[in-house]
Amino acid sequence: MLINEKLRDPATDRLFEAVLSLQTVDECYRFFQDIATIGEVKALAQRMEVARLLHSGMTYEDIVAATGASTATISRVKKALHYGADGILMVFERLADDD
Repeated sequence: MLINEKLRDPATDRLFEAVLSLQTVDECYRFFQDIATIGEVKALAQRMEVARLLHSGMTYEDIVAATGASTATISRVKKALHYGADGILMVFERLADDD
């Protein structure tokens, strides 16, 4: 799937290049602590966890219990998994290859 061109701009390119320059989880914590609120980082982490659990076949009810995510968030993440740009699935494959 193609990248949504509404997302692409020079500032976003620079943000993603900055993320790509990070080399360790600790560096990621330091960077995201400086650039985002705790709530924003936690929301992204929660969505990633919801995606992981959906991908593993868990039900909405179990995901709500495990993550505290709303069913609306779970639904948005599920839609991204099925109709998005396959970025999350690409990351899952790469992480599985590292195991």
